[in-house]
Amino acid sequence: MPRKKPFSNKQKKKQLQIKRERKRGDGSGPSSRNASVERGAERQSDTSDSEAPDIRQMNQQPFGREGRHDPNRFRLHFEKESKEEVEKRKKLAREKILQPVSEKDLEINIGDIYPSDKGLGIPRRPSWNYEMTREQLLRKEEKSYREYLDALHSRNPPGSLSHFEHNLETWRQLWRVLEMSDVVLLIVDIRHPVLQLPPTMYQYITEELRKQVVLVLNKADLCPPPLVIAWKHYLASQFPHLLTVCFTSHPGQPYSTVLQKKRMRKKAGWGQAGGPIDIMKACQEITAGKVDLASWEKKIHRDAVAERPDGDSAGEAAESVLMEHQSDAAMEMSSPSEELYKDGVLTLGCIGFPNVGKSSVINSLVGRKVVSVSRTPGHTKYFQTYYLTPTVKLCDCPGLVFPSRVDKQLQILAGIYPVSQLQEPYSSVGYLCERTSFLSVLKLKHPSLQDRPKAQGDQDTVEPGWTAWDVCEAWAERRGYKTAKAARNDVYRAANSLLRLAIDGRLCLCLRPPGYSCLKGHWENHPDLPEIIALQGRTEGEGSGEKDEEEEEDGESSTEPEEERDRDADDDEDRDGDDEDEGFGESRQKDGVTPGSLTVNMFDVLRENECE
Repeated sequence: MPRKKPFSNKQKKKQLQIKRERKRGDGSGPSSRNASVERGAERQSDTSDSEAPDIRQMNQQPFGREGRHDPNRFRLHFEKESKEEVEKRKKLAREKILQPVSEKDLEINIGDIYPSDKGLGIPRRPSWNYEMTREQLLRKEEKSYREYLDALHSRNPPGSLSHFEHNLETWRQLWRVLEMSDVVLLIVDIRHPVLQLPPTMYQYITEELRKQVVLVLNKADLCPPPLVIAWKHYLASQFPHLLTVCFTSHPGQPYSTVLQKKRMRKKAGWGQAGGPIDIMKACQEITAGKVDLASWEKKIHRDAVAERPDGDSAGEAAESVLMEHQSDAAMEMSSPSEELYKDGVLTLGCIGFPNVGKSSVINSLVGRKVVSVSRTPGHTKYFQTYYLTPTVKLCDCPGLVFPSRVDKQLQILAGIYPVSQLQEPYSSVGYLCERTSFLSVLKLKHPSLQDRPKAQGDQDTVEPGWTAWDVCEAWAERRGYKTAKAARNDVYRAANSLLRLAIDGRLCLCLRPPGYSCLKGHWENHPDLPEIIALQGRTEGEGSGEKDEEEEEDGESSTEPEEERDRDADDDEDRDGDDEDEGFGESRQKDGVTPGSLTVNMFDVLRENECE
């Protein structure tokens, strides 16, 4: 008889927790409605842990009885997909030959994502008064939200809507943040900004709440400079009164290869981000002298220069940032503030879709890490406030997915849907490969040619067509992903790995605004080009040198084992996301290799060589 493997510490703790819950029998376990001290008998059915038949809840988090709040209260709630639909897409991924799309097909119009005649609005908080009890208010909000969902589904046939948030608790967080804020920072990913900019949200903030919005185009370093300028002008044409700011938390820190786990660090901390000063100037323009922002401006300049040689912030120990957790009672029984800049304090509300980089923006504005960062959608779990200075306060809201008509495969590539929860990732891989030069970047060999010896006359042999399944199988072969029992290529793990490469920006897909192909030459010679290049932390000639990426990857393969090169980017999303912040001051100058020498052409994937 083979000996049983001893339990790990993690398994022992889990078993001990289960035994304690059974002994108590008081219904306060992880799956109980009483898990949160804040929740009582008024706990609503749509936010309980009992999963509705047509709703799938994501990102289950462990909960201990010593915790004050239930970490699963704000987890993502998306509609389930039928097994028939999943199997149909899986079959298509095996059979459909991938065909590269044209440059014109990469252009996307915001009217196609959010058509005005489909009722794709946002749920409103119903009116209330101080004579109502908290329980009455919560019931009224739930009734209003159900009516909103019924109206939304009545105007959109089944399967036409994208994934969007069904958790009322998360919508409540958005209502509170918008009501408390004086200026709203709407953060989007520059690679696909129209996916994350609902026009009804902008209209609700500016017309009903009568507050100003600053659009933050985050991750500007992942996009070619001409495309950044084109998106700025397109969004200005769609929203004439919208202030737009470009932002990046990692200026001048590209990936050396598509397989690299972390970006290269150039002795920079959070204070070296590109864009905080532009956000401050936009707020100065909005407040028009009603709030003293001089202390904020001084803080930005101080954070930018107060970096020690080892990358640690010199002022980190001396200067602290006050952080507050807002209680449910304080938020739920509060009305929208009619007075802007109360007590001379500017309150900035940070909102946006999951994975657009809200936490990174907040860390950069604070000047050090105060929020953990992860590529897992829904990582931010609770409403928090941070005082940058005595006159500037930040409010962080959990990521929220709005209803739209966007392709679900594109949603996944934008990081809106958790990759680890996908039942069928292959169609999204096919969507990605049809819009990128995946063969030249990934250096794949077709599965049908893997075991065939190469003869002398095979140079002119036409390579067979690629399906999404073939791409995943070839990537699994190249990375050594094998199933545990049969040692076959693990195509599911390979598909997840490819999707995470796309979300991280290592296999970069950037969409374009309408008319970009026709006006490409105009954007490449735009006078604002040097400003965007400087924001990205690059020089005009940087990135144009052709470095043999395959040679660099082969060098990695010959010097260290597979598992050491890429620590399974698909194993632990939260750990990987936090790693993006850890060691921010580390210098990659070991073994005589400097960060500048590892720079490669990031825009090969975008077919943007001429933009460099």
